[in-house]
Amino acid sequence: MSLSLVQSRALLGMQAHPVCVEVHLANGLPSFTLVGLAETEVKEARERVRSAIQNTGLEFPGNKRITVNLAPADLPKDSGRFDLPIALGILAASGQIATGKLAGYEFAGELSLGGELRPIRGALAMSLALPGQCAGQARPKLVLPGGSAEEAALVPHAEVYRAHHLLDVVRQFLPGDTVPEDTPGWARVQASTQQQPAPYPDLSDVKGQAAAKRALEIAAAGGHSLLMVGAPGSGKSMLAQRFAGLLPAMTTEEALESAAIASLGGRFSLDKWAVRPTCAPHHTASAVALVGGGSPPRPGEISLAHQGVLFLDELPEFPRTALEALREPLESGTITISRAAQRAEFPARFQLIAAMNPCPCGYLGSSLRACRCSPDQVSRYQGKLSGPLLDRIDLHVEVGALAADELVNAPPGEGTAGIRERVVAARERAMARQDSSNQALQGKAIDTQCQLDDAAAKFLNTAAARLGWSGRSIHRCLKVARTIADLAGAQAVQVTHVAEAVQYRRALKAAS
Repeated sequence: MSLSLVQSRALLGMQAHPVCVEVHLANGLPSFTLVGLAETEVKEARERVRSAIQNTGLEFPGNKRITVNLAPADLPKDSGRFDLPIALGILAASGQIATGKLAGYEFAGELSLGGELRPIRGALAMSLALPGQCAGQARPKLVLPGGSAEEAALVPHAEVYRAHHLLDVVRQFLPGDTVPEDTPGWARVQASTQQQPAPYPDLSDVKGQAAAKRALEIAAAGGHSLLMVGAPGSGKSMLAQRFAGLLPAMTTEEALESAAIASLGGRFSLDKWAVRPTCAPHHTASAVALVGGGSPPRPGEISLAHQGVLFLDELPEFPRTALEALREPLESGTITISRAAQRAEFPARFQLIAAMNPCPCGYLGSSLRACRCSPDQVSRYQGKLSGPLLDRIDLHVEVGALAADELVNAPPGEGTAGIRERVVAARERAMARQDSSNQALQGKAIDTQCQLDDAAAKFLNTAAARLGWSGRSIHRCLKVARTIADLAGAQAVQVTHVAEAVQYRRALKAAS
């Protein structure tokens, strides 16, 4: 038979769309033509496939006119994931393997010139996209290289096979009824049930800073964003790096979402399964590096931090365009990347933890060292952060530097485990009441779930008028107060909860 069909998938954003690799062999002037909106790395598969087939002792039909079509033709295809299905299509069309046996399988893998299979990115997204069993049609089986098959097998009920060499795959689809059961390099991969999340750094390592730790606890309990302002060396980075340990354990769905994005970015490893990510890009990162982009679109740092933490140290030093690009994802939890020919949407529900100095020298308001900055320098430095961006950060907290004797003699603080128990209890109260975190409350839900008594309402109105708050600031203060009430186990939001929430919404200059 001179025509064969092999199934695979192409990545476009978080979606893994089905692709049919059609291979036709015909008489005529020998050639190898590849069509179907393929990027450069896909077109280069012609040379990899030719060398891999020849070097494994199989017959490459070099005297035929070979046409490979990647359907649908209007779907962009990139990366070397189509090497394996193209090679199998050529072997099936030339009669070296059984075409009928390929039905029910999907293949992806990059080939070396010697025929070895190399890992691909996005294997988990491919496995998540496989249709479930319905209408009497079985779920497709996925054949992937080693290193990619293990992450794809994390999806429940997925049937994933690992192969290390082109010959390992070919032996399974030889003509005839006999299928070798002990083929070396070929095995079904089962999801490991022994994986334990890696331990997070413990918050007890940070001495003192009770106010900052309290703010971290509130941020973790309600899903709020946090800005820490303090002198150099006061512990802002240590606090931020330990924040992920305060968050509740990831559910299977959250872990799969986070791992799928990490796989798209080429960052996933099995030892990070069910570990909330903490992404800390350097302050020279561009807007595209933060929000994602490129052609085809790739996830940025805010998507790689999905279900985890995005830590931006030295916040004013980031480019203004990069910081302003964070405003919409902070509200919506998603980022849509639109290009002339493509559009991709990535999830970006992260918790922003930012840190900055109060002035260029870093010692404004410090009791340990005098500040040498002029008021104009301080104003310009703090003015790098726009009002709309600061408005979207729920908690602003000072992190004061400790004196030497306090730092040396201070006892260890409360550990992560104790704080996480309170955080989990507060989140469970919120989920039972409104089926979402407090930070996600919108519209009428804020009025319904954050009702204030007369004293609390009067206090909030007075504070908002004196501080010149926007409507967004008032709503965010209400959500923070609701979280503080949940931590206290209170049913209603009281004036004490509102008063504490107001302390975390002071203007940056006042906090400095």
